[in-house]
Amino acid sequence: MPNCTVNKLDFGRLQRRVIEADFQGGALSSDGGAILLRQVDQRIGLSAAIADALRDRRDPTRITHTHQDLVAQRLYALALGHEDLNDHDQLRNDPLIQTAVGRVEQLASSPTLCRFEASVTREEIIALNQVLVEQFIASFTQRPNQLILDIDASDIPLHGNQEMRQFHGYYDHYCYLPLYIYCGDALLTCVLRNSRIDGAKHAAAIIKLLVTRLRQQWPDAQIIVRGDSGFCRQLRINWCERNQVHYVIGLARNARLQEAVSHWERRLRIRHQHTGCKQRVIYELTYGARAWKKECRVITRLEYGHQGNNPRYIVTNLRACPVWIYDTLYCKRGEAENRIKETQLDLFGTRTSCHRFIANWFRIMLSALAYTLMQRLKELALTGTKLTNATTSTIRVRHLKIGAAVVRNTRRIRIMFASHHPLQDILVRAVRALSP
Repeated sequence: MPNCTVNKLDFGRLQRRVIEADFQGGALSSDGGAILLRQVDQRIGLSAAIADALRDRRDPTRITHTHQDLVAQRLYALALGHEDLNDHDQLRNDPLIQTAVGRVEQLASSPTLCRFEASVTREEIIALNQVLVEQFIASFTQRPNQLILDIDASDIPLHGNQEMRQFHGYYDHYCYLPLYIYCGDALLTCVLRNSRIDGAKHAAAIIKLLVTRLRQQWPDAQIIVRGDSGFCRQLRINWCERNQVHYVIGLARNARLQEAVSHWERRLRIRHQHTGCKQRVIYELTYGARAWKKECRVITRLEYGHQGNNPRYIVTNLRACPVWIYDTLYCKRGEAENRIKETQLDLFGTRTSCHRFIANWFRIMLSALAYTLMQRLKELALTGTKLTNATTSTIRVRHLKIGAAVVRNTRRIRIMFASHHPLQDILVRAVRALSP
């Protein structure tokens, strides 16, 4: 006789009724929204572009899963919250994820996906960064007048013996130091680096490549490079000046700058003593370090409160009002940090447990590409809804993690979503927006 108590879960009683559960529900999925990811992917051609950038070195007579299938499987799983390759030992049998990938058979196993990640080369990862840029360009239906490139770095903690692992004094742990460049919400570049380097290393070369490609597409668009004081390097400023690229970059405080603004700070201190309120002003001055070829425009935001002086400096070649440059333009740089958190935390862009450096770079590239997929889902299907400004984690919980039953036969695949899903209207609207 069969053992009817296997995997049976007991939840007590409700009045006279026994509450019990098991895993005999059949072809059910907790990731009903995966089919939306398929629609977005087909609309923008993301997984196909990624597969084209990767060279398949396998024996053609033994291939069961194409590179596009493997890419789609990994991207959709990351977007749905499944970060580990081990998760695919069960997910490969999920009928809805199979449908999203475009198969009715088993998907790739975790060993197959692991070999896939380990086979990628540095040249192919560079090509994947080009895919990010081309996806960004293709997302525009009209010519943009202005492009603001936000450049920033972050840390990825390491807990093993990965290649090129180094200790970073500021972060106080072993880590990698990836470099990100965003334009608005779109991710343009993700470069993995070892941590014992200048935080601005490679930034000038990457910006040059990006500006060259963007100007090929939009020669008249104004381009502004924005970053914190860690990216204030004279080489980059000189290049921007020569190539008509605007910049708004933080400038670290030093004795000469402090001396130049000391009379303004004295006035703020006196006002604070008289009023007891924090004092804040924005001024501008010209400043040139000894290594600079010429003096540049510097905007300073001075504050004086109960804790004393709190000055900030930025260097720029924009000629607009100093208050607008600082408050409206420069302070929005913090949004790039939110996008990095979304890429790293919501889409698992810190999962660098492979031994090889290149394999780890490919992993965070997959997270970056999954971020692009989620951003395009929001732009194409969720604009104008209550999820217009939602983060990836919110969209995942409220829009993708939907219970669904799947019935397949020779003529039809029928997906039956949960009857009481609270965002049915948004789901219907999203499907219609993504329909061909």
